[in-house]
Amino acid sequence: MASMPTPLGMLGLRSNPDGLCEVGLLADDAPTCRPTDPLLLETMRRVEAYFAGATADFSDLPLAPEGTAFQHRVWAALRAIAPGHTRRYGELAAELGTAPRAIGGACRANPLLLVVPCHRVVASGGDGGFMGAAHGPWPQRKQQLLAHEQKHFRA
Repeated sequence: MASMPTPLGMLGLRSNPDGLCEVGLLADDAPTCRPTDPLLLETMRRVEAYFAGATADFSDLPLAPEGTAFQHRVWAALRAIAPGHTRRYGELAAELGTAPRAIGGACRANPLLLVVPCHRVVASGGDGGFMGAAHGPWPQRKQQLLAHEQKHFRA
């Protein structure tokens, strides 16, 4: 386990022998913990570069998130959304032969914040919710991430 401060809050990172399995927010008072695991160190380096506006590339990190086959299909589609761009829930649903709510459920279950960019999926009438919340700090974080990517990574 590792943890690091970011503009979103304290991020926790966890890996297993197969790859990165969790990147999520911790309590704000969680201590910073630098790992010795090379994968976690590299992930932390890329997260720091992401927030510095230098890169948004997490594509070659080995991933090992727990999830259903359907969730893995959705997460693979999310990874194909370029930084600074968005897709609508309905667009992804049509592409994957499912319903927009199912896409939202897979986004909510995403254990790899930033690395699997669920924040790049938006509602037809605005940004939409984030991590299962329609109001409060989560949608604000989504707006923060989208604005950051528009500023630094929009091609």
